Amino acid sequence: MEVFSMSSRKRETYHVEVKHSLLWEAALGIAAITNERLLDTLDYTESQWEGIKQSLSKEMLAHLEMVQEHNTWKTILLLLHEKDMDSVEEFNDFLINLEEEEFRYMAIPYIGKNHQQDRKLASQGDQQAVARLQEASKDHAFFPRYIAYISQVDVQHLKSHIQEVMTGWYESVIQPEEEKFKGILERDAFSKNKRLEKLEAEDFVEWATSGIRYTPEPSVYKVIMIPHFIYRPWNVEADIEGQKIFYYPVANESIHPNDPYIPDQMLVQKFKALGDENRLRMLKILMDGGRTLKEMTEEIDMGKTTIYHHLKLLKSARLIVAYGPRYHVSPRAWEMLPKELELFLGAEK
Repeated sequence: MEVFSMSSRKRETYHVEVKHSLLWEAALGIAAITNERLLDTLDYTESQWEGIKQSLSKEMLAHLEMVQEHNTWKTILLLLHEKDMDSVEEFNDFLINLEEEEFRYMAIPYIGKNHQQDRKLASQGDQQAVARLQEASKDHAFFPRYIAYISQVDVQHLKSHIQEVMTGWYESVIQPEEEKFKGILERDAFSKNKRLEKLEAEDFVEWATSGIRYTPEPSVYKVIMIPHFIYRPWNVEADIEGQKIFYYPVANESIHPNDPYIPDQMLVQKFKALGDENRLRMLKILMDGGRTLKEMTEEIDMGKTTIYHHLKLLKSARLIVAYGPRYHVSPRAWEMLPKELELFLGAEK
């Protein structure tokens, strides 16, 4: 039997807003340099990261160790979403004036609408609420440990740490190339806003993130898109109440605005990932069905660490995806790859 819809209403979706700031660029740089497992997949080379480390003081390096241990980069990003701020000084003033309970509440991540009361109680020191939030986020890589830390840490100590790590990073890494970073982010935000005028919200998010198809959720009314340079080629996702955040990698043309022949960064990433015999072999295996890291190790005579490294590069190129512990080929990536190459080379003109 055929079913006809009597409604003329379109399926509701979210509103998209593109925002940019050097403060977010600074926070993501701090997150990047302290994520050792991801560092070798980023566009910045090993020598560039070493150069940054050598430019930092011993005190700043100690603060980065604290960031790595407690994931306090997450605190910085959450605070930056509380208010639009244009400078480190404005951020520091905002931070200083926060009351202890208010600070803890902002620093505890949003787990979902049903957990907001526990978030409030946890910010007041209720350890049962902390335990419930930890249970609700148990599948997240670091949220349970992070929530416990935020609920117990000396707030003044953490505030001081955040001030110093943000100020130190901005002065050492951002400020020397401030105009360069500012120009890249402004150009990318401008070009994205122009494209946003022509695309539906969901299509825009998929295009800007090079493949993330984010379908509407009942509790999300806005998606905020934030360009970044230093964390390329990765997208970073976050949730705040009523909103989804995507920190997405800037396009190559935003970095090289005067070069009409510059290829799309993700296109380059994909072909780099394909240019290796071992990775091609892994893709061939995954074409036959999903595999865990353990299963892949059993099929290929290669060390587990090496296989994981190759899978990580394939994933960063969006050629494979991970659902839980299993890796799968991304069908949409293979559908789009010939089209992306044709568009770049102008074969369809």
